[in-house]
Formats: sequence, structure tokens, C-alpha cells
Amino acid sequence: MESLRITLEQSEIPTHWYNVVADLPHPPPPPLGPDGKPVAAEQMGLIFPTAILEQEMSAERWIPIPDAVREVYRLWRPSPLIRARRLEELLGTPARIYYKYEGVSPAGSHKPNTAVPQAFYNRQAGIRRITTETGAGQWGCSMAFAGQMFGLDVRVYMVKISYQQKPFRRSMMQTWGAEVFASPSPMTQTGRDLLAKDPANQGSLGIAISEAVEEAASRPDTSYALGSVLNHVALHQTIIGQEAKAQFAKVGDWPDVVFAPCGGGSSFAGAAFPFLADNAAGGRQGRPTRLVAVEPTSCPTLTKGTYAYDFGDASGFTPLMKMYTLGHDFMPPGIHAGGLRYHGDSPLVSQLYHDGLIEAVAVSQLATFEAGVTFARAEGVIPAPESNHAIRAAIDEALRCKTNGEARTILVNLTGHGHFDMAAYDRYFAGELEDFEYPVEAIRDSLKRLPKVG
Repeated sequence: MESLRITLEQSEIPTHWYNVVADLPHPPPPPLGPDGKPVAAEQMGLIFPTAILEQEMSAERWIPIPDAVREVYRLWRPSPLIRARRLEELLGTPARIYYKYEGVSPAGSHKPNTAVPQAFYNRQAGIRRITTETGAGQWGCSMAFAGQMFGLDVRVYMVKISYQQKPFRRSMMQTWGAEVFASPSPMTQTGRDLLAKDPANQGSLGIAISEAVEEAASRPDTSYALGSVLNHVALHQTIIGQEAKAQFAKVGDWPDVVFAPCGGGSSFAGAAFPFLADNAAGGRQGRPTRLVAVEPTSCPTLTKGTYAYDFGDASGFTPLMKMYTLGHDFMPPGIHAGGLRYHGDSPLVSQLYHDGLIEAVAVSQLATFEAGVTFARAEGVIPAPESNHAIRAAIDEALRCKTNGEARTILVNLTGHGHFDMAAYDRYFAGELEDFEYPVEAIRDSLKRLPKVG
């Protein structure tokens, strides 16, 4: 049984990004300063260009995509939507399983969807240098690629455990001209302080963000670029869901449920947010689409965190954001899905989850690799460890359909390939990976140190 590949013409690349803020039941809570007052745009202007800030605070439903950005998008977009018929046959399920394959980008993941516009807007503003962080390396590679497209110097602070586990992602960044440092690093005061306390510190996304923000704020020629969490990042990623809707329309199908991995929230937002607009109107044929964020049990932000104001980084450089959080000094274990090891979640994703408009599930590391191997042996694509989380949840749903006899349509956001994650697969095959469910007591202890707002 052959897989079905549903493609669009390059002329069908969306011309606008979709802003979910326009369709929220109530406005998003504003970012706050330590005094409990909303942060002024001028304060955030220290690290972001004006165009990015305008998108971050916009409530307009549609934001035009600049022609220069669409021109770079044409290197890999539209990405294919593929029906996984071989996987369906293997599972013996009546469900129809589709995956939106973002691994076709030059960086091998969905991250260039926002890296390219961020590089464009910074270049347009006269910025010549970018600092950023990366967990598993997909974002760092994407920002390095985008910087090369628009003539920007890029410095990446890479979480140390991933720096050690994924050396070829470092090589990709360097190939595109970026500097890469293991975080915590001796390059910043944040890094030096943490290394003085613990020279073996494995790092976290929160720490790497602190280092990148600290450096950007200290140099007028430098801006900071973030690969997830913030509203403008979620906005840029909606090109995924928009294309998927057009592709489903071509084959006369529509998803009953969408699964996407969720760490900071950008890949989930990209796949799910465009379907929220349809849900707000009652769904297609009166049937809303379930939208499910899938996270690791070792970093269960939505499923075990609390909805509160917290810093987006470990050192408190960022504004306070209302989000589901495990505490900004939460130190996740060194699982191989490095892109999902973040203490917080997108404020927009968090608000939607708090309002009951989306769902969330947590899955364990071993189960995700089992799902990734099953998928690869059926469909040929070796998924990134982050993507395996959504695949695990989709397979579980398909097996429930088998039990119930329901022919449901399932969409998976397959966020990237796993070609640079084979060391993790090696450890899985060798039986060296372990499941880790973060102790509730440790989460409670971290949450005790949430900042006191106002």
C-alpha cells in the first residue's frame, strides 16, 4: 500500500501569517516587569527590532509575509502532507494518518519558518549581529542558515548536554558561519556564575536564553532571536497549518485530531492555531478538530506545571510572562528530545490550554523512541526525537480507533528528521535509555520560587 503525497504549487505558499490573538475569547495577559506593570515596547526594543515587536503585540488576524521571506521559503516550501498508509496497514487501524513533513527544510526542521523572517526584519532594521540559544540544535541551525541568507553574524549558546550529544548540529551551524558555545559558558556573567557553582552544569534552555539575552542587551549592534514561546514565533509557524488545510481540501479530508510536539510551543502553534479559527466557528461540518500538545513526562509543563507569571529564562532577564511553568530555575534531565526541555510554554498555548480550547498529554522517552522506530520502518522517514512524541500520541490514537472501529482522521506535525540524532537511537537500541517522570515534589519545590508579581 503506497503512501499518498499531497503537494501544493509554490504559488500556493501562504501570503499571510495567521494571528490567533484575533480569535481568542479574551486578550492575552501582558508581559510584566518586576514591578508588576506591563512592559513598554521601548524596553523590549533593546533586543528586538520594531517590526518584530509590532507582530508580538498585534491583534490583527492576518499579517503579510514579505516577498523576500517568501522567496527564501521557496527553497523548501510548501512542505508535503503525506498519508501514512503503510503505518495504517501495520497498525491495522481504520484511522487515516497524515503527517506534515517539515524535515524538508535546509536545516531539517520547522524552525526556519520563523528564523527567516526574524533575520529579514533584523537586517531591515540595520542590525548586523544576532545572539540566540538552542536546545537540540534545530533552532541554532535554522538561525545560522537564515543569518547567512540575509548577511547577519550569528552567535549561538547551545545547551551543554545537547552540545555534547549532537556534534553534527554544531557542525551545521559552523558551516553556515555561526559561532557556537556550550551553555553555560564563560562568555557571559550568567554563565560564569553558574559554572562557579557547578562546573559540570549540563545547562538548560532557560540558562542559554539568559546568556543570549545578556549579550544582546549589552551591544547596540546586536539583537536577540528566540526560536519558540513568543507570539511572533507562533505567528510565523502558522504557515504549517495553513498549508495543511489547503492540502486536506485537495483530497476532500479533514483532521479530527492534530498532534504536535510541545516544548516552548512553536511547532504545536504552527500546526494547530490555523484550525482554531475553524473551531471558533463550530468546526468543519459542525465538528471541531481536537488539538493535542504532546510533551515529555520528564518536562511536563502543561500537564503538571502551574499557570502563573514567570521569567522566560533562568536568570530573570526576560519580562514576566503568564504561562504554564515548572519554575524558571527548573533543571530538566538530559533527555534526547532537547528541543522539549523548557521550563515554560508559549503564553498563547498556555492561555488556550487554560481556557480548555486545546488538550495536552505527556509521554515517556522509551515509548517515543519505540514509536519513532515503528514509523521509520513503515514510512521510511527517521523522525527527530521531538517529533516522536507526536507520533507516539498519534499511534495510540490510531490503536484506539482500531479497538473502537472509528475511522478518524489524524494529523501529525512531523517537525524534523532525526539524521543528526542517531546517537540517541543507538542508545535506544542498546537499551541504555531510561524513562524519567519528574517528581511532583521537585516541581513543587521549583514553583515555590516563582517571582512575586506586584
